Amino acid sequence: MDGKVAKVTSYGAFVDLAGGGSGMIHISEVANTYVKDIANYLKVGDEVKVKVIGINPENKVSLSVKETMELAPAQEEARPARPPRPQNRSAAPRSYNKPAAIPSTGDSFEDMMNRYKKSSDDRMSDLKRTLDTRRGSYNRRSKGR
Repeated sequence: MDGKVAKVTSYGAFVDLAGGGSGMIHISEVANTYVKDIANYLKVGDEVKVKVIGINPENKVSLSVKETMELAPAQEEARPARPPRPQNRSAAPRSYNKPAAIPSTGDSFEDMMNRYKKSSDDRMSDLKRTLDTRRGSYNRRSKGR
């Protein structure tokens, strides 16, 4: 699919597509190498060949220039097969978004908060006691000299 660069930002470029509509090329989808400054690769008004790689629930179109580039035969063999991207990225499983496992004790929220507050208060008093002890021993040594 062909398009024309309409706007370049630090994180990507917005492209008006030939068939109507527009999309964005993220900086990571501009080239097969690391791109520090997208302005070195794309300028407003440039004609680009792009591939649609995703459409999110808000109907925002994600584009890629990198996937339209032909690889040299040696690069094709070395490049691992890329799994297809899910059409709805929010439905993709993400382990880092999973909440931590909380053991079910059957306690109410208030009981858990009270236990947490007591534990926190105990730790803070231990820390304060340790700091006071260190300050006290320092002050006693300096006065004796």
